[in-house]
Amino acid sequence: MAGNTSYEYDIFSPCDYELVNNFAQVFLPVVYILVFILGFGGNGLVVCVLLKYCLKSNLTDLCLLNLAVSDLLFLLTLPLFAHYSATSLWVFGDFTCHISGGLHSLGYYSSTFFMVVMTLDRYVLILHAHKASKYRSMKTGMLLITCVWVLSFCVSLPAFIFTGEVNSPENISCEYSPNDKIWIEYNIFATNILGLVLPFTVMVVCYSRIIPTLMNMRSAQKHRSVKLIICIMIVFFLFWLPYNITLFLYYLQLEGQLTDSCKLDMNLKLSTTVTETIAFSHCCLNPVIYAFAGQKFMKRSLMLLRKLRPWADRDRSDSSFRMSSVASRTSITTTVM
Repeated sequence: MAGNTSYEYDIFSPCDYELVNNFAQVFLPVVYILVFILGFGGNGLVVCVLLKYCLKSNLTDLCLLNLAVSDLLFLLTLPLFAHYSATSLWVFGDFTCHISGGLHSLGYYSSTFFMVVMTLDRYVLILHAHKASKYRSMKTGMLLITCVWVLSFCVSLPAFIFTGEVNSPENISCEYSPNDKIWIEYNIFATNILGLVLPFTVMVVCYSRIIPTLMNMRSAQKHRSVKLIICIMIVFFLFWLPYNITLFLYYLQLEGQLTDSCKLDMNLKLSTTVTETIAFSHCCLNPVIYAFAGQKFMKRSLMLLRKLRPWADRDRSDSSFRMSSVASRTSITTTVM
């Protein structure tokens, strides 16, 4: 499944993985729990704010809401895999294994697809503003979001089916273990093409047109907006590229294009352990990149947090809100985000 790279396909000669396993038993649980806490807090706040102001939401807010829900689905599986990584024993049952693997994949692909939708939405909003009002209706938005969820479920269906308990004399594991090699290759290529190549290509093509347009606008905030857009592309690329390269190396090993050796196999397993955690942590940054960078969302977040903190300095908060309101009316960031 996407993300859960326990590629125990039993196609390599027996090797001693004790050092790699010992590292993973310590490293993975710590990072998984940390990503879960930070990601759940950030994306949970996004959901709370957008649901509270749902009547004032537009298509961008609707995409942000579903992006946050996608990340939450992805994050919900991490505590289970943290326990599994720490103990090397799956104790949650076969049904939970199927559901966890499927939700893990569903959250991963839906999150990626919603980032693509948001990029295309920005493209239409900035370069074809005269047509944006027709395109950005809530009816069209709901139809588009439904299509994204259906597509994500279809792409993730093999993970729901082929992820399950594997019993051995040593332990009980939860693995993506299809009987046919074609589904192993499907998982690798789907992760690489749909999870990296497609979104990054869309980002490069769209933002290469968006950035010159923003630079020609007369606004004090245009440089901030350009930096934000560049940050979106660089962060996405840096967080996911190492993981996808590792998966592609696995594919080359499966096809016999790389020398079959214990050293190579252990290096790939170690690389997977490190690069997948880097990729997973990207969902913690989504609320920062896509939501908190927007003036309007920041204002709503502060208003919600102030209600939870009645002892806060009301005068200072009101002043901040007035400044944020003025900025939001003059900033192109709100139109980008």
